[in-house]
Amino acid sequence: MTDIMDTGESLDLLLARQPVFNKSQDVVAYLLLYRGNDDKAPKTLNDHLATSSVILNTYASICEEGEVRSLPCYIKLTDKTLMAEDFPELPKEHFILEILGHSKITPEFVERVRALGQQGYRLALSDYKPDPKFEPLLNLIHILKLDVQTLGLDNLPDLVRDLRPYHLELLADKVENQEELRKCHELGFSLFQGYFLSKPEQVKGKKLGSSKVLLLQMMVELQSPQATAQSVEQLVINDPLLTYRILRVVNSAAFNFQREIESLSHAISLLGFDQIRKWVSLFLVTDTQDKPEELTRCMLVRGRMCEVLAEMLGRDQPINNFITGLFSKLDVLLDMEMPDLLEQVPLQADVKAALLNHEGQLGQILEQVCQYEEGNFDHIGLLLDENYYEMAYRHSLSWAQQVMQSLSDNK
Repeated sequence: MTDIMDTGESLDLLLARQPVFNKSQDVVAYLLLYRGNDDKAPKTLNDHLATSSVILNTYASICEEGEVRSLPCYIKLTDKTLMAEDFPELPKEHFILEILGHSKITPEFVERVRALGQQGYRLALSDYKPDPKFEPLLNLIHILKLDVQTLGLDNLPDLVRDLRPYHLELLADKVENQEELRKCHELGFSLFQGYFLSKPEQVKGKKLGSSKVLLLQMMVELQSPQATAQSVEQLVINDPLLTYRILRVVNSAAFNFQREIESLSHAISLLGFDQIRKWVSLFLVTDTQDKPEELTRCMLVRGRMCEVLAEMLGRDQPINNFITGLFSKLDVLLDMEMPDLLEQVPLQADVKAALLNHEGQLGQILEQVCQYEEGNFDHIGLLLDENYYEMAYRHSLSWAQQVMQSLSDNK
């Protein structure tokens, strides 16, 4: 079983993160999602935010172009939490306080929001709709989140015009595809949130580029019963850059070998075909330059979490869970329909069934991980105690960060 206990301090709640993007589709913040089905959850989270380094070191941490840094996190506040006398003092540079649109906006509520702003907190308001009750808050907050699906794209131009005098930073929420992203960009939104990175822009008849051919040949060879370390090495011997990239990853902190591995055949003899197949899969998904880094990051986290859960459950060949999770957004990465893509990628039948329809044991774990990522904690259908899911997710965030560092050309 993978040792995920090295994630350190245990969190007694389920917690996930979702990215907030700028106009360049760079991640500039994360929204923290947590199980909130009881009155204790907000207080539990606030206690962690005020006292724990786990959230800042993992949930707020990001690796971009080989450099690790911390991003601010949006944290949703219920009325009860915001008005509590023991409201925790949070690090103001690390957290953006998000006020809910269904809050009861009383004079006391407005004064508390004003006081938090005067203390130096950045404030956001979500689920906004045109209503006079919000006017007192519009003069106090810094970021306004507009739900694109609820308000409707056609209604946004007039709404944006009416909001201009308040000089707010506008965040387009629930942006579902690239076309909606473009329209919101044109309207003047500066921040974006939603699942637009999960939807491919279809290009009919698209084929995999030549840069992928060698990696696919390696995947085929690694699945062959006749394969040897030497036969795999012979495939890439004429591509020194690929050999270098594989060896650089093998020698990175993700593996922590005591001595340097100098040849691909040596790496295979130490790690086995499954681990090399895993890294060939990684190169296949990270060898695309025209997509935001967050897509690769999400694919890495999803693949690793699928693998960790499979290991914890004692499933056979957890590597197949890794590949299933990793490739579950390959259609988005390559802008191809998943059925067309799978005709060109040599994968096992059970992996393909999981990718297409979430079928079988591979599909079961993939579905659970997808639900966790979206914060749909009550729809997971737990196969393990729930705290293991948070630990697996947190471990996967840290692991993905290590991989992003080792794959960076700037490192």
